[in-house]
Amino acid sequence: MIHPTNQIAIIGAGFSGLAAARILHQKGISFRLFEARERLGGRVYTKQIQEDLYLDLGGQWIGPSQTRMYELCKEYGVPYFETYNQGQSILDLNGRIKSYKGTIPKLDIISLLNLDMIVRKLERMASKIDLEKPWTHPKAQEFDGQTLMDFLKRNSKTEACLQVMKVGMQTIFSCEPEELSLLHALFYIKSGTSLDVLISIKNGAQQHRIHGGMQTLAEAIAKPFFDRIQFDSPVLSIIQEKEKITLSTSKGAQVFSHIIFAVPPPLLKKIGINPPLSDQKQKLLEGYEMGYIGKCQMVFAKPFWRHKNLSGQAVSDSEFYLQTIFDSSPADSKYGVLMGFVIGNKARKFFQMDEDSRKQAVKKQLIQYFGEEANQEINYVDHTMNQETWSEGCYAGIRGVNSWTKYQNSYSQSEGRLHFAGTEAATRWHGYIEGAVRAGETAAEKILQELNND
Repeated sequence: MIHPTNQIAIIGAGFSGLAAARILHQKGISFRLFEARERLGGRVYTKQIQEDLYLDLGGQWIGPSQTRMYELCKEYGVPYFETYNQGQSILDLNGRIKSYKGTIPKLDIISLLNLDMIVRKLERMASKIDLEKPWTHPKAQEFDGQTLMDFLKRNSKTEACLQVMKVGMQTIFSCEPEELSLLHALFYIKSGTSLDVLISIKNGAQQHRIHGGMQTLAEAIAKPFFDRIQFDSPVLSIIQEKEKITLSTSKGAQVFSHIIFAVPPPLLKKIGINPPLSDQKQKLLEGYEMGYIGKCQMVFAKPFWRHKNLSGQAVSDSEFYLQTIFDSSPADSKYGVLMGFVIGNKARKFFQMDEDSRKQAVKKQLIQYFGEEANQEINYVDHTMNQETWSEGCYAGIRGVNSWTKYQNSYSQSEGRLHFAGTEAATRWHGYIEGAVRAGETAAEKILQELNND
């Protein structure tokens, strides 16, 4: 029998923590949700620029097979709309700027065939990965002992193919291809259905956006239990005893029966936990780095590029900072918004500059691709979660070489009455908001099962 007096602590009010809280609330289980920030959303962050203009500075897309996100939109009456995907896209490769139609850039025939071969090979390899136990693949040691970049270099026959693949992988994984193991890349691809799905807008992971921004959905989910959320309350320590768990913040200590951690890996290792987490989990956390990515958004009075039959999309391997660009205008097209990703080493360099220098660098690139009208912006906003104290990066934690074979799935494994959520704990749609929701729900279900067994 479930006892409503059992109080659960959830740490982190991003989508994973909210998903866990939603289930506990519906089951009548007492809980408290602790959030270090003064806002909901975690790695989702919608900034209201003015009354009729918002920008998603964190996660913003949903797509087919992300079933939980669509179900939540339906349940809470939150509408979504299609990402603009019409017209020609831009490829800036080897100092030459060309336009192309579709998902795959226009390359010479050898590079194009090579690109297709690599994509298909990655998909074949990924299809054989067990999402629950990636380390059991017959070639797990081999795959985990090399980086994704090792694989790309070995299989790319032309420089053009290598550069396009590198930019694509940077955008998918939010890091340099040499920073993650090939096994993790294959797991991630399988987790997100396929490489085609991950890179695509139509029928892909970038197909839809939320009216009013992604945080609209977070706020709708939180509304029924908003009074159970304690903001501006980073968790400092957790002391486990036989019959209770004492959780301390700067505002004091409270006692709980179970804990759900729904925070990024770097933040988990900063919480003082006594007795400590397992050696396996601690060793994994020591080397668990976050992706490094920023979003740069230039706002215009209208999406002028559409009248030029341009999609607003671009792929670049040039000296410019933005590696990929998308049309991120609102559904009613009242404003035009071009959003570009700056990733990995370029992002580290970019965010060392002052804001005006960053703006001028972005503007120069947009003028080169979309014409002089890109010089007529009405606003510019950039943001990186890597400089947010309570995220330390985005989209997700990156598993480097030998991480899966050494530490397996220790991150997501419960330890006593401590349970672990966040998108890094997900097997399906790992690294995405969908994965965060699924992991939060799984953690809540584990607790419900434990309470039933008491």
